[in-house]
Amino acid sequence: MGQKNLTVLPEFILLGVTRHPELQGPLFGVFLIIYMVTVVGNLGMIILTKVDSRLHTPMYFFIRHLAFIDLGNSTVICPKFLVTFVVEQNTISYYACATQLAFFLLFMISEIFMLSSMAYDRYVAICNPLFYSVIMTQRVCHVLVGNPYLCSTIQSLTFTIKIFTSTFCGSNIISHIYCDDVPLASMLCSNAQETGLLILIFAAFNLISQLHLVLVSYMLILIAIFQIHSAKGRKKAFSTCGSHLTVVIVFYGTLLFMYVQPKSIRSFESDRMVSVFYTLVIPMLNPLIYSLRNKEVKNAFYRIFKISLSFVFHIQYRILF
Repeated sequence: MGQKNLTVLPEFILLGVTRHPELQGPLFGVFLIIYMVTVVGNLGMIILTKVDSRLHTPMYFFIRHLAFIDLGNSTVICPKFLVTFVVEQNTISYYACATQLAFFLLFMISEIFMLSSMAYDRYVAICNPLFYSVIMTQRVCHVLVGNPYLCSTIQSLTFTIKIFTSTFCGSNIISHIYCDDVPLASMLCSNAQETGLLILIFAAFNLISQLHLVLVSYMLILIAIFQIHSAKGRKKAFSTCGSHLTVVIVFYGTLLFMYVQPKSIRSFESDRMVSVFYTLVIPMLNPLIYSLRNKEVKNAFYRIFKISLSFVFHIQYRILF
């Protein structure tokens, strides 16, 4: 089935992360833990920023949507990815593959645009602190969040429809751990070059344009921080964007490593490990970065924990007495 011309594609075969049977069990455990931490961390961040009134600010509004995107991205990939370790041949149906591709692109492109929206929010907070509440109105925040979802939805549908309305031929083996646009485009008989060029153009535009916005924002932020005379003031100003800057460096560093490295040294193994990192590991790290480096998040967690604990004790007291 792997090497014949395919007029009707009932399913694809996804390659696993390793071909060593002795590693299947330990890797399954590792990635299951990663996914569980991702779900708890991002879901906790969504709930925390929603229920705690002190976190009802533009910054935490963006963090809540970033957590939603990370949770969605990981959930689209990880459950199916875990199946790789417990079956001999990991297959995915034609329509399931199209669905996975559409949602993966939706969340991935959303994250690229969301990080630039968050960079603009940090720029306003540090460079125009007196006018922050005037500039970052609820309407502006909704526009900055809606734009990533709109752009990613349009691009996701464009790529998915373009690929899955074309003709596949040759092998039905996808040289990847999930349904991605680049390996799928290489399997097309019709419009393969055109589709590949379209993917390259949009990917380059997304990365370059949004990275440019992030870099300009942080260049202006650094200029504003250096103009602050007191060391305490500079430290406080930098701490407001430290978590976001860490997330940006990890995310863009991973993407640039994947796309900028020369073709002569690229391999399936390196591409697949980088893919695992930005689809599974980064969504786990982001809520940890924002919670461990942020006093407001930690204080909000303690407040919610105390309220929950007192509520449980109150219920137990009512039951017993």
